[in-house]
Amino acid sequence: MKKPSTLDWDNLRYFLELARTGTLAAAARRTGVEHTTVARRIQQLEKRIGSPLFVREAAGHRLTEAGRQLLPSVEAMETAVLGVERVAALDAGSSGPAGLVRVGATEGFGTLILAPHLALLTQKHPHLSIDLLAVPRMLHLSRREADIVISLERPQRGSVIVTRLTDYTLMLYGQREYLARHALITRKEDLREHEFVNYVDDLLFSKELQFLEDVFPPERFTLRSTSIMAQYQAVRAGAGLAVLPAFLADKDPTLARVLPRQARFTRTFWMSMPAEGKHQARIQAVWAFLKEAGQIEAARLNP
Repeated sequence: MKKPSTLDWDNLRYFLELARTGTLAAAARRTGVEHTTVARRIQQLEKRIGSPLFVREAAGHRLTEAGRQLLPSVEAMETAVLGVERVAALDAGSSGPAGLVRVGATEGFGTLILAPHLALLTQKHPHLSIDLLAVPRMLHLSRREADIVISLERPQRGSVIVTRLTDYTLMLYGQREYLARHALITRKEDLREHEFVNYVDDLLFSKELQFLEDVFPPERFTLRSTSIMAQYQAVRAGAGLAVLPAFLADKDPTLARVLPRQARFTRTFWMSMPAEGKHQARIQAVWAFLKEAGQIEAARLNP
Protein backbone atom coordinates (compact mmCIF):
# COMPACT_ATOMS: atom_id res chain seq x y z
CA MET A 1 0.00 0.00 0.00
CA LYS A 2 1.35 3.43 -0.92
CA LYS A 3 2.16 6.08 1.66
CA PRO A 4 0.32 9.10 0.22
CA SER A 5 1.30 12.52 1.50
CA THR A 6 -2.24 13.82 1.95
CA LEU A 7 -5.68 12.29 1.95
CA ASP A 8 -9.11 13.90 1.63
CA TRP A 9 -10.91 13.54 4.98
CA ASP A 10 -14.27 13.38 3.20
CA ASN A 11 -13.12 10.30 1.29
CA LEU A 12 -11.88 8.76 4.54
CA ARG A 13 -15.23 9.51 6.18
CA TYR A 14 -17.05 7.59 3.45
CA PHE A 15 -14.54 4.76 3.84
CA LEU A 16 -15.26 4.64 7.57
CA GLU A 17 -19.03 4.51 7.12
CA LEU A 18 -18.81 1.80 4.46
CA ALA A 19 -16.48 -0.24 6.67
CA ARG A 20 -18.96 0.05 9.54
CA THR A 21 -22.20 -0.54 7.64
CA GLY A 22 -21.05 -2.95 4.93
CA THR A 23 -23.32 -1.58 2.20
CA LEU A 24 -23.29 1.48 -0.04
CA ALA A 25 -26.96 2.18 0.71
CA ALA A 26 -26.44 2.21 4.48
CA ALA A 27 -23.30 4.33 4.22
CA ALA A 28 -25.20 6.76 1.99
CA ARG A 29 -28.00 7.07 4.57
CA ARG A 30 -25.45 7.75 7.29
CA THR A 31 -23.70 10.47 5.31
CA GLY A 32 -26.77 11.99 3.66
CA VAL A 33 -25.69 11.43 0.06
CA GLU A 34 -26.53 9.13 -2.84
CA HIS A 35 -24.95 5.68 -2.88
CA THR A 36 -23.21 6.59 -6.14
CA THR A 37 -21.40 9.37 -4.30
CA VAL A 38 -20.11 6.90 -1.71
CA ALA A 39 -18.93 4.56 -4.48
CA ARG A 40 -17.18 7.38 -6.31
CA ARG A 41 -15.44 8.58 -3.16
CA ILE A 42 -14.23 5.09 -2.35
CA GLN A 43 -12.85 4.73 -5.86
CA GLN A 44 -10.98 8.03 -5.48
CA LEU A 45 -9.53 6.86 -2.17
CA GLU A 46 -8.48 3.49 -3.57
CA LYS A 47 -6.77 5.24 -6.47
CA ARG A 48 -4.98 7.50 -4.05
CA ILE A 49 -3.97 4.62 -1.76
CA GLY A 50 -2.97 2.39 -4.65
CA SER A 51 -4.81 -0.68 -3.37
CA PRO A 52 -8.42 -1.95 -3.31
CA LEU A 53 -9.94 -1.38 0.12
CA PHE A 54 -13.12 -3.43 -0.28
CA VAL A 55 -14.21 -6.68 -1.86
CA ARG A 56 -17.76 -6.54 -3.17
CA GLU A 57 -19.86 -9.57 -2.22
CA ALA A 58 -23.53 -10.51 -2.48
CA ALA A 59 -24.22 -9.23 1.02
CA GLY A 60 -22.28 -5.98 0.58
CA HIS A 61 -18.71 -4.75 0.93
CA ARG A 62 -15.98 -6.48 2.95
CA LEU A 63 -12.64 -4.90 3.86
CA THR A 64 -9.53 -6.16 2.12
CA GLU A 65 -6.26 -6.56 4.04
CA ALA A 66 -5.30 -3.04 2.96
CA GLY A 67 -8.65 -1.78 4.21
CA ARG A 68 -8.19 -3.47 7.58
CA GLN A 69 -4.77 -1.89 7.92
CA LEU A 70 -6.15 1.55 7.12
CA LEU A 71 -9.20 1.36 9.43
CA PRO A 72 -7.49 2.00 12.83
CA SER A 73 -5.74 5.10 11.51
CA VAL A 74 -8.97 6.51 10.09
CA GLU A 75 -10.79 5.83 13.36
CA ALA A 76 -8.05 7.75 15.19
CA MET A 77 -8.51 10.63 12.74
CA GLU A 78 -12.25 10.58 13.41
CA THR A 79 -11.63 10.85 17.16
CA ALA A 80 -9.37 13.85 16.54
CA VAL A 81 -11.96 15.52 14.30
CA LEU A 82 -14.69 14.97 16.89
CA GLY A 83 -12.44 16.54 19.50
CA VAL A 84 -12.04 19.62 17.33
CA GLU A 85 -15.82 19.76 16.84
CA ARG A 86 -16.38 19.64 20.60
CA VAL A 87 -13.99 22.56 21.12
CA ALA A 88 -15.71 24.48 18.33
CA ALA A 89 -19.08 23.80 19.92
CA LEU A 90 -17.86 25.19 23.24
CA ASP A 91 -16.48 28.27 21.51
CA ALA A 92 -19.79 28.75 19.73
CA GLY A 93 -21.41 29.41 23.11
CA SER A 94 -25.20 29.56 22.79
CA SER A 95 -25.36 28.21 19.25
CA GLY A 96 -26.12 24.73 20.65
CA PRO A 97 -25.87 21.32 18.98
CA ALA A 98 -26.05 21.13 15.21
CA GLY A 99 -26.38 18.45 12.56
CA LEU A 100 -28.56 15.43 11.89
CA VAL A 101 -29.45 12.78 14.49
CA ARG A 102 -31.45 9.73 13.47
CA VAL A 103 -33.64 8.25 16.24
CA GLY A 104 -35.23 4.82 15.87
CA ALA A 105 -38.19 3.75 18.00
CA THR A 106 -41.20 1.47 18.01
CA GLU A 107 -44.15 2.76 16.03
CA GLY A 108 -46.57 3.76 18.79
CA PHE A 109 -43.97 5.18 21.17
CA GLY A 110 -42.23 7.10 18.42
CA THR A 111 -45.43 8.51 16.96
CA LEU A 112 -47.36 9.46 20.10
CA ILE A 113 -44.67 10.11 22.70
CA LEU A 114 -41.42 11.06 20.99
CA ALA A 115 -42.59 13.10 18.00
CA PRO A 116 -44.05 16.02 20.03
CA HIS A 117 -41.02 16.14 22.32
CA LEU A 118 -38.51 16.03 19.48
CA ALA A 119 -40.39 18.80 17.72
CA LEU A 120 -39.82 20.98 20.79
CA LEU A 121 -36.13 20.03 20.81
CA THR A 122 -35.64 21.20 17.23
CA GLN A 123 -37.37 24.48 18.08
CA LYS A 124 -34.95 24.95 20.97
CA HIS A 125 -31.94 24.11 18.78
CA PRO A 126 -32.64 25.41 15.26
CA HIS A 127 -29.39 23.96 13.87
CA LEU A 128 -30.36 20.45 14.94
CA SER A 129 -32.30 18.11 12.64
CA ILE A 130 -34.01 14.86 13.65
CA ASP A 131 -34.89 11.81 11.57
CA LEU A 132 -37.50 9.91 13.59
CA LEU A 133 -37.83 6.31 12.42
CA ALA A 134 -41.06 5.17 14.10
CA VAL A 135 -41.40 1.74 12.52
CA PRO A 136 -42.88 -1.65 13.50
CA ARG A 137 -39.58 -3.50 13.30
CA MET A 138 -36.21 -3.79 15.02
CA LEU A 139 -33.61 -1.19 14.08
CA HIS A 140 -29.94 -2.13 14.29
CA LEU A 141 -27.11 0.05 15.53
CA SER A 142 -24.64 -2.41 14.02
CA ARG A 143 -26.01 -1.55 10.56
CA ARG A 144 -25.94 2.16 11.35
CA GLU A 145 -29.65 2.46 10.72
CA ALA A 146 -29.91 5.06 13.48
CA ASP A 147 -27.72 7.05 15.89
CA ILE A 148 -29.99 6.27 18.86
CA VAL A 149 -32.31 3.28 19.05
CA ILE A 150 -35.15 2.77 21.53
CA SER A 151 -36.06 -0.90 21.61
CA LEU A 152 -38.00 -3.46 23.64
CA GLU A 153 -34.98 -5.70 24.13
CA ARG A 154 -31.69 -4.70 25.68
CA PRO A 155 -28.81 -4.97 23.18
CA GLN A 156 -26.46 -7.75 24.23
CA ARG A 157 -23.68 -7.34 21.67
CA GLY A 158 -21.45 -4.72 20.18
CA SER A 159 -19.72 -1.63 21.48
CA VAL A 160 -22.84 0.22 22.59
CA ILE A 161 -24.00 2.40 25.46
CA VAL A 162 -27.33 1.28 26.92
CA THR A 163 -29.70 2.78 29.45
CA ARG A 164 -33.13 1.81 30.73
CA LEU A 165 -35.30 4.61 29.39
CA THR A 166 -38.70 3.81 30.92
CA ASP A 167 -41.23 1.08 31.60
CA TYR A 168 -44.67 1.18 30.05
CA THR A 169 -47.98 -0.55 30.66
CA LEU A 170 -50.20 -2.47 28.23
CA MET A 171 -53.71 -3.76 28.88
CA LEU A 172 -56.56 -5.54 27.12
CA TYR A 173 -59.06 -3.19 25.47
CA GLY A 174 -62.31 -3.36 23.56
CA GLN A 175 -64.62 -0.88 21.92
CA ARG A 176 -67.45 0.06 24.31
CA GLU A 177 -70.18 -0.72 21.77
CA TYR A 178 -68.56 -4.06 20.99
CA LEU A 179 -68.42 -4.91 24.70
CA ALA A 180 -72.07 -3.89 25.17
CA ARG A 181 -73.13 -6.42 22.51
CA HIS A 182 -71.41 -9.28 24.33
CA ALA A 183 -71.73 -10.89 27.73
CA LEU A 184 -69.95 -9.18 30.62
CA ILE A 185 -66.30 -10.24 30.98
CA THR A 186 -65.42 -10.89 34.62
CA ARG A 187 -62.83 -13.67 34.30
CA LYS A 188 -60.39 -15.03 31.75
CA GLU A 189 -62.69 -17.87 30.75
CA ASP A 190 -65.24 -15.32 29.50
CA LEU A 191 -62.81 -14.41 26.71
CA ARG A 192 -63.63 -17.69 24.97
CA GLU A 193 -66.60 -16.06 23.25
CA HIS A 194 -64.62 -13.12 21.90
CA GLU A 195 -62.63 -12.28 18.80
CA PHE A 196 -59.17 -10.76 18.88
CA VAL A 197 -56.85 -8.41 17.06
CA ASN A 198 -53.14 -9.13 17.31
CA TYR A 199 -49.70 -9.13 15.69
CA VAL A 200 -48.82 -11.44 12.80
CA ASP A 201 -46.99 -14.25 14.62
CA ASP A 202 -44.31 -15.03 12.06
CA LEU A 203 -43.53 -11.33 11.55
CA LEU A 204 -43.27 -10.43 15.22
CA PHE A 205 -40.10 -8.36 15.64
CA SER A 206 -39.75 -8.87 19.41
CA LYS A 207 -40.69 -11.64 21.82
CA GLU A 208 -41.64 -8.86 24.24
CA LEU A 209 -44.82 -8.34 22.18
CA GLN A 210 -46.24 -11.77 23.02
CA PHE A 211 -49.14 -11.24 25.43
CA LEU A 212 -52.33 -13.15 24.70
CA GLU A 213 -50.97 -16.61 25.50
CA ASP A 214 -50.52 -15.40 29.08
CA VAL A 215 -54.15 -14.29 29.31
CA PHE A 216 -56.26 -16.64 27.23
CA PRO A 217 -55.16 -18.31 23.97
CA PRO A 218 -57.58 -16.87 21.37
CA GLU A 219 -59.55 -19.25 19.19
CA ARG A 220 -59.98 -16.70 16.40
CA PHE A 221 -58.36 -13.51 15.17
CA THR A 222 -60.48 -11.16 13.10
CA LEU A 223 -57.47 -9.10 12.09
CA ARG A 224 -53.72 -9.30 12.55
CA SER A 225 -51.20 -6.62 11.63
CA THR A 226 -47.53 -5.78 12.04
CA SER A 227 -48.66 -2.26 13.00
CA ILE A 228 -49.85 -1.38 16.50
CA MET A 229 -51.60 1.67 15.05
CA ALA A 230 -53.54 -0.57 12.65
CA GLN A 231 -54.52 -2.86 15.54
CA TYR A 232 -55.68 0.16 17.52
CA GLN A 233 -57.87 1.37 14.64
CA ALA A 234 -59.33 -2.13 14.19
CA VAL A 235 -60.32 -2.29 17.87
CA ARG A 236 -61.87 1.18 17.61
CA ALA A 237 -63.94 -0.13 14.69
CA GLY A 238 -65.26 -3.02 16.82
CA ALA A 239 -63.19 -5.85 15.34
CA GLY A 240 -62.51 -7.43 18.72
CA LEU A 241 -60.21 -7.24 21.73
CA ALA A 242 -56.49 -6.42 21.69
CA VAL A 243 -53.60 -5.75 24.04
CA LEU A 244 -52.65 -2.12 23.48
CA PRO A 245 -50.28 0.35 25.15
CA ALA A 246 -52.11 2.34 27.80
CA PHE A 247 -50.55 5.56 26.49
CA LEU A 248 -52.35 4.87 23.20
CA ALA A 249 -55.70 3.46 24.32
CA ASP A 250 -56.49 5.19 27.62
CA LYS A 251 -56.97 8.56 25.94
CA ASP A 252 -59.65 7.15 23.63
CA PRO A 253 -63.19 7.45 25.11
CA THR A 254 -64.53 4.81 22.67
CA LEU A 255 -62.36 2.11 24.33
CA ALA A 256 -62.58 0.43 27.72
CA ARG A 257 -60.16 -1.73 29.67
CA VAL A 258 -61.00 -5.43 29.93
CA LEU A 259 -59.90 -7.44 32.98
CA PRO A 260 -57.57 -4.63 34.08
CA ARG A 261 -56.12 -6.65 36.97
CA GLN A 262 -55.53 -9.91 35.14
CA ALA A 263 -54.69 -8.63 31.65
CA ARG A 264 -52.04 -6.09 32.54
CA PHE A 265 -48.46 -6.18 31.25
CA THR A 266 -45.29 -4.17 31.81
CA ARG A 267 -42.52 -3.84 29.25
CA THR A 268 -39.31 -1.79 29.14
CA PHE A 269 -37.92 0.61 26.57
CA TRP A 270 -34.12 0.43 26.30
CA MET A 271 -32.17 3.28 24.72
CA SER A 272 -28.82 2.59 23.08
CA MET A 273 -26.23 4.27 20.90
CA PRO A 274 -22.81 3.34 19.49
CA ALA A 275 -19.96 3.97 21.93
CA GLU A 276 -18.52 6.72 19.73
CA GLY A 277 -21.79 8.65 20.10
CA LYS A 278 -20.67 9.88 23.52
CA HIS A 279 -18.10 12.04 21.74
CA GLN A 280 -20.63 13.73 19.45
CA ALA A 281 -22.36 16.78 20.87
CA ARG A 282 -25.50 16.49 18.74
CA ILE A 283 -26.08 12.86 19.75
CA GLN A 284 -25.39 13.58 23.41
CA ALA A 285 -27.90 16.44 23.34
CA VAL A 286 -30.65 14.22 21.93
CA TRP A 287 -29.74 11.35 24.29
CA ALA A 288 -30.07 13.59 27.37
CA PHE A 289 -33.30 15.09 26.06
CA LEU A 290 -34.86 11.67 25.49
CA LYS A 291 -33.97 10.56 29.01
CA GLU A 292 -35.73 13.64 30.35
CA ALA A 293 -38.74 13.01 28.09
CA GLY A 294 -39.02 9.47 29.47
CA GLN A 295 -39.22 10.87 32.99
CA ILE A 296 -41.77 13.50 32.01
CA GLU A 297 -44.03 10.87 30.40
CA ALA A 298 -43.69 8.29 33.20
CA ALA A 299 -47.23 8.78 34.55
CA ARG A 300 -48.77 8.51 31.08
CA LEU A 301 -46.73 5.42 30.22
CA ASN A 302 -47.56 3.69 33.51
CA PRO A 303 -51.09 4.68 34.55
